[in-house]
Amino acid sequence: MLQFACFDTALGCCGIAWSEQGIKGSQLPEENAGLTRERMRVRFRAAIEGEPNAQVLRAIDAIQRLLAGDPTAQADLLDVQLDQSEVAEFNLNVHAITRQIPLGQTMTYGEIARRLGQPGAARAVGRAEGDNPFAPIVPCHRVLGSNGYSGGFSAPGGAQTKQKLLAIEAAATGQMAAEQQALF
Repeated sequence: MLQFACFDTALGCCGIAWSEQGIKGSQLPEENAGLTRERMRVRFRAAIEGEPNAQVLRAIDAIQRLLAGDPTAQADLLDVQLDQSEVAEFNLNVHAITRQIPLGQTMTYGEIARRLGQPGAARAVGRAEGDNPFAPIVPCHRVLGSNGYSGGFSAPGGAQTKQKLLAIEAAATGQMAAEQQALF
């Protein structure tokens, strides 16, 4: 059975969907809670709104803490069990690398492609990040273009949301705003 729930964070109302196998997807905030709930209904058509179990509650707590700037949330997000049964193999590999990017740090699409042993696959990495159903559990916002440009971001708010997430993480790791400026 597929279920979803919406929950408040420092950035607004987020969503999370789960199955018996783990987290099926997560959703960064839309403009308001109603739009987030509607987005969850569209993304997960077979899902019903439900009460999160202990595993889902731990994931929600870690997301809330991450978006509030708690640097300890990263470790807990790495422990979140994902249901990746509908994710393509290439995307699984991209997401595995992305999930390991430390809080407050970034990589480029090209660096991930090289780590995959496919140095010419930067655009394919970008598509895999754009298809990431698990933001911010899989922190695709930490992946940038080769010139440090934040690039697109498929979450609501686009590149501004990406910049906001990176700024929260920079502050959480004690970086000065000037240290992050090259990213934008």
